[in-house]
Amino acid sequence: MSPTSSEKKVINSMPKPSRLAAPRDANDRAKGKAFTAYSVERLPSYNAAFYEAARANLIKISETIVPPRNGGTFSVPAGHFFRIVSVEGPQVGDLNLWNAHNLAERFYSGKTRALHASHLTTGDRLWSSFPYLRPMATITHDTLSWYGWDEDGGGLHDVIGTRCDPYTNYLLNGVEYHHCCHSNLTRTLAQKLSVPASEAEPHIHDVLNVFMCSGFRRDTHEYFLRASPVRPGDFLEFFAEIDLLGALSACPGGDCSEMHSSDVAKCYPLKVEVYRPAEGTLSGWSPPPVNGYSGSHGLERP
Repeated sequence: MSPTSSEKKVINSMPKPSRLAAPRDANDRAKGKAFTAYSVERLPSYNAAFYEAARANLIKISETIVPPRNGGTFSVPAGHFFRIVSVEGPQVGDLNLWNAHNLAERFYSGKTRALHASHLTTGDRLWSSFPYLRPMATITHDTLSWYGWDEDGGGLHDVIGTRCDPYTNYLLNGVEYHHCCHSNLTRTLAQKLSVPASEAEPHIHDVLNVFMCSGFRRDTHEYFLRASPVRPGDFLEFFAEIDLLGALSACPGGDCSEMHSSDVAKCYPLKVEVYRPAEGTLSGWSPPPVNGYSGSHGLERP
């Protein structure tokens, strides 16, 4: 049974417990110097010259229109580029990626965040899940890179939000809504694979929030959204490091300036374009191998 509206008001107005009094050695305990969790010097650096040369003479081979409040799938061969493009109005999208030949290898937003940052842009890679852990795609152009960080600490293309979903919506609002990004991604993958939603849903994973403007409030550290600055013609471009199957949801929140998980916001379609580079521009390139870890986890192999 879901809570009534009056019960929700009581729940939401309940004050959070106050902090405990600090111990006498609090200042000493908090002296520790912050450091970046992962030292990434051993990772191959972004080869801007290679990617710029490869994208200099692109040939479009396909495009997919993702309708508002809906999802769409697309395929990208390794060594090709794809762009997520704003076409009619400000709209954010939720992106899932899989190895086209093995759905168990999928985009790992948490590790991507740990290796790069909370928000991605040109030069950052989208890493795959364990035990594969390799670059699936590299961001090669971002027409919104000028935005940087705003006065509230907000940025674009985050890997901190998981995706709007019908379960959280039901938990908070007590109603069913079938066009959250999670449902859109589930539905379009189920249609692509010709399987029921229950079989497709376990493959849906945390997303790259394309064009979304988000961050954490400085005072409460709560996740916030604000209107995306994306406009028609803007795009985020990727280089497929392996053969990819992608799914994109045009979020029901539109530009996410006010709300999501409803039919209230003004929404627009998104377009996915796939490009082939000119012959000879990928000389010497090959898809990255899967991670070299043995997988023994300290146990003897039989």
